[in-house]
Amino acid sequence: MENYLRVGIITATHGIKGEVKVYPTTDDVGRFKQLKQVFLSMGKEYMELEIEGVKFFKQWAILKFKGIDNINDIEKYKGHDLWVSRENAVELAEDEYFICDIIGSLVVTEEGEELGTLTDVMATGANDVYVVTRKDGGEILLPSIKECIKEVDAENKRILVHLMPGLL
Repeated sequence: MENYLRVGIITATHGIKGEVKVYPTTDDVGRFKQLKQVFLSMGKEYMELEIEGVKFFKQWAILKFKGIDNINDIEKYKGHDLWVSRENAVELAEDEYFICDIIGSLVVTEEGEELGTLTDVMATGANDVYVVTRKDGGEILLPSIKECIKEVDAENKRILVHLMPGLL
């Protein structure tokens, strides 16, 4: 399991006083209000940033970090990811998982047939769709509904599915 979870991407500066516009990669943009710190991805290392202020504009979060008071000090971080430690992650309900914890899972049917590996999760309006890549390179799209996804074992990277008619 990953120690850090991505919550946003710095897309642009906002004004001249060191604020940044952040595209949220979390389901709840309002969670930035509760965060005290984030970690800025610096390649293989992370730089800890203390959040001094948060406001919102449309779907964006506008963040101000303590000690960064000038556009020139923050501009170089455009395009960088913002992360939180797993301890500061949102609480998950039963049967909810962080996508990063299930990507790479082996997907197996109730009959024991190995379908392939979960390589992506697409968010749609009604429900998520699991993208399973087969050994031959083909893909299977499985709706993330109880009738299809029977069991998710994030710890052991294994997903048990029921193939509904027409999915293959």
